Amino acid sequence: MAAAAQLFEEPFDADEYIERLAWRTPGGGSKGGAEAFDPKRLLDEFQNHIEELKQLDERIQRRVEKLEQSCHREAKEFAHKVQDLQRSNQVAFQHFQELDEHISYVATKVCHLGDQLEGVNTPRQRAVEAQRLMTYFNEFLDGDLRSDVFNNPDKIKEAADIIQKLHLIAQELPFDRFADVKAKIASKYHDLERQLIMEFTQAQRNGEIGRMHEVAAVLLHFKGYAHCVDVYIKQCQDGAYLSNDVFEDTARLCQRVNKQVGEVFSSPETVMAKLIQSIFDNQLQAHVKEKLDEARHSDVEQYLKNLYDLYSRTAQLTNKLAEFNLGSDKHTFLARLTKNIFSGYLENYIDMERQYLQSRSAMILQRYYESKNHQKRPLGTGSMLELKEKIRQRTNLTLGASIDMHGETLLSQEVVVNLLQETRRAFERCNKLSDPADLPKNAFSIFLLLVEYLCVEHIDYALEIGHIGIPTGDAKNANLYFLDVVQQANTIFHLFDKQFNDHLMPLISSSPKLTECLHKKKEVIEQMEVKLDSGIDKTLNCMMNQMKQILATEQKKTDFKPEDENNVMIQYTTACSKVCTYVTGQVERVRRSMDGKNVDTVLAELGVRFHRLIHEHLQGYQYSSMGGMLAICDVAEYRRCAKDFRVPLVLQLFDTLHALCNLLVVAPDNLKQVCSGEQLTNLDRTLLHAFVQLRGDYRGSRLARHFT
Repeated sequence: MAAAAQLFEEPFDADEYIERLAWRTPGGGSKGGAEAFDPKRLLDEFQNHIEELKQLDERIQRRVEKLEQSCHREAKEFAHKVQDLQRSNQVAFQHFQELDEHISYVATKVCHLGDQLEGVNTPRQRAVEAQRLMTYFNEFLDGDLRSDVFNNPDKIKEAADIIQKLHLIAQELPFDRFADVKAKIASKYHDLERQLIMEFTQAQRNGEIGRMHEVAAVLLHFKGYAHCVDVYIKQCQDGAYLSNDVFEDTARLCQRVNKQVGEVFSSPETVMAKLIQSIFDNQLQAHVKEKLDEARHSDVEQYLKNLYDLYSRTAQLTNKLAEFNLGSDKHTFLARLTKNIFSGYLENYIDMERQYLQSRSAMILQRYYESKNHQKRPLGTGSMLELKEKIRQRTNLTLGASIDMHGETLLSQEVVVNLLQETRRAFERCNKLSDPADLPKNAFSIFLLLVEYLCVEHIDYALEIGHIGIPTGDAKNANLYFLDVVQQANTIFHLFDKQFNDHLMPLISSSPKLTECLHKKKEVIEQMEVKLDSGIDKTLNCMMNQMKQILATEQKKTDFKPEDENNVMIQYTTACSKVCTYVTGQVERVRRSMDGKNVDTVLAELGVRFHRLIHEHLQGYQYSSMGGMLAICDVAEYRRCAKDFRVPLVLQLFDTLHALCNLLVVAPDNLKQVCSGEQLTNLDRTLLHAFVQLRGDYRGSRLARHFT
């Protein structure tokens, strides 16, 4: 059975168990054993082992039953113990409640006894205090202060407490009977107060923070406490303003005092606020008055710069001071201090700003025109000077001096930059110094001055002069400098628009003045565009007249009807060459003078007029066969020149003109075929007929029949 017990080792496997049992039985192995397999012997072994297992099972079962009985017995015993413990705990809890009630009863008795003792002790203490004060009062009544507390300097704190109470009592006594003693008490009161203040002052000079705190606590109940604070504030400022920067000195002083004031006074925020008020009312106000009153009437520019700088630095200082504990409404307190200093200067600020900007802008323009030796003329729409200029151009009559600027545009970027800089500074000052409610209105008034002097007095004036100074069509080598005026005016207006967006818009974006500003800006732009359009149109007319003069001077009738048809060696005529050279130069000039879509618009108009001029010019001549070929060469050169315009319409017009010129050389039998070609089929037959009539052989009936 011991061997069988070894077969039950964990983990138990029934198959493995049978295999091991068979292997242990002699003759029970299936192969490889020393003895042959004996099934009967193996069966006997299995039967015996089964019997043993049954006996083992019975023994184990009996043992389990014994253990179960023992477990039930111990469970009952444990349950009884738990019940006994619960009963004991309940008894202990009842005892605890009784003890707690007893303790509460005793505590109530003790509190009651304490109240009774306090009720007895408080009147006693008051009586003792009253007796003590009466003793001291008698000393004042007798006029002989014998007590050590009044004569010992080390007991000044106790003396101060006594005299403060006696002083309050004396206030209630009738004056007629106790006038003398009241006077003595008051005298001693003021004497002690003065001593305490002197001691506080000395402690402050010596840097004794602890002693300062003790004395300040004693003086807190005296009337002279405010004087103590004043002395502290005055001594804090002694030697604090040694540099030339009062704002930095103030920031350093307040930073130093803020660390100390909490250790000295019981209400540091009140003392700190009083210090700052003293600094603003004395140091800062005196500094501002000195800087501004000196320049207010002598140098307005310096006055405005100083005002802006002082106000900005004061605002920066108040931001730093707002970090300290100054009470619940410190921002309103600091704003009120700032207003007290600057209110007298800010009331009429915008008037002085406008007056200065107006005079400064006028001076900038005057200096510029003087540097150009130009006497500014009172021009305007419909002016007498403009009328005289028009009469002179059309009639060649001399009506006073004509306007000839010799290519001077009367526009200066330096002047513009100076005007914009002055206005930008004015906007910055306006933003800082104006009341928030008046800011949009003030900014708009500055903008109007910018419009007046930059847009009207400078740009608009230059456009007027440039428009009047555009030469007449019969002038030789006319300088079309109006395009330079256009170029500079365009550049200047971009700068003007940038300042409008960068500096004016933030000041008025959320106010009704925004609409007025945008309307004024639109009005100025439209007025300038009208004058620019008129001047450009007049300039284009002058260009056409210049080209007409070239063609009239250089183009000969024999160019297109040469005497010797076989001796024509040129590719195109001299007139064509000079016209193309002139046009190419003007196209480049237009590109330099304008930007964006304006370039294409102006070049398209110039190209259309150029085409019309050449078209009309070609219709004024008769063409031989060789002359027609030369006309085609000229038009080809004109078309090459038209490519520089980079405008499809202009190139299309010259392509059509080139096709029309082919009618001058095509064989009579092919006229109908050419006229029905892609480029000519949509043209009016009258126009085609007009070109055919320019042929030298048109008089023959054969050509005429093709258009009957």
